[in-house]
Formats: sequence, structure tokens, C-alpha cells
Amino acid sequence: MKKKLTATELEALLKIIKSRFEQNRNRHEGLEWNKVQAKLEANPEKLWSLNEMEKTGGEPDVVNYDKNTGAYIFYDCSAESPKERRSLCYDRQALDSRKENKPKNNVEDVAAAMGITLLSETEYRELQKLGKFDTKTSSWIQTPDEIRKLGGAIFADFRYNNVFIYHNGAESYYAARGFRGALKV
Repeated sequence: MKKKLTATELEALLKIIKSRFEQNRNRHEGLEWNKVQAKLEANPEKLWSLNEMEKTGGEPDVVNYDKNTGAYIFYDCSAESPKERRSLCYDRQALDSRKENKPKNNVEDVAAAMGITLLSETEYRELQKLGKFDTKTSSWIQTPDEIRKLGGAIFADFRYNNVFIYHNGAESYYAARGFRGALKV
């Protein structure tokens, strides 16, 4: 599979990302679009990943800048868990353990194929400081090994003006649960 955008795809993606950047300045105060765009254009494989986030309903936007690494950090900022990334169990082990009614895939494999990482609990809580996300859906987040070894996985949502972190069997999947990703460029 090619992991490079055509000139037309690149132009369309940059237009969308720039528009979102300008409409949501509260997510990235003090950052300048021209610097973000230059960094993106210098990293075509990251642009491909960003486009995958966009195509699957994530509405990615810049949420931070890491001064130590010089990386811009993008999160999925769609109001609800990305539509094209729902009804997935947590990982390959969970998918393989299901004998019937298997979901189409798992979040860890999909995220890896897209070139992104699942949000951690800390990142999910940071995202919620920028708006209200997952008020009707939920999102799988990175699960600590000690929980995963016991068969569980964790997910999060925003209800009653609070972030809630829950657990479920890793093989579970729901139409209203997807996952949010992060991309460092």
C-alpha cells in the first residue's frame, strides 16, 4: 500500500487542516500555521497518517508542541469517537480469542496500520481540557500491561462534566466505541 499522498490529496488535506487550525485556536495557542505546514510538508509519511485520521472521521488538529523534540502533536478532535474506527475490539489477542461474532478488526492493528498511537489516559484527559469529546460515545485508550494480562482493556468518555475511565473485556466491541489517536510530526 502506498503511504504517500498525491498532489491533489495533499492540497485538499492541508486546506482542511489549516481551516480546522484557524477555527480552533484555543487548542494550540501561540503556534503558527506556517511552521506547522512546513513541518508537515517535510514529513510525507506523517501527512499520509494524518490523512488516514481525517478519512476515518478523526478530525485531527494540533494540540501541542514538544519543545524538546520539535514535534507538533495532533489528536483526533472529532466531537465523538471517529465513526470509521468503531466496533473494534482492543487487540489481536482479543480478536483471535473470539469464536463467533468477531468484529472486523482491532484498535491496536488499525492504529499501527495508520501510523498513529492510541491516546493514553493522560493524553485523553488533556484532550478533554480543550472541549467536550465523547459525550455520546466512548474511546478505547492505551491499556496498562497488568490490566491487559488479566483480559481487560480500558476506555474513556465524558459524562456529567467528568472524564470517566472504565474497563471491559478486551474482546468486547460496541457500535458507539472507537478509538482516538495521536500523531507526532
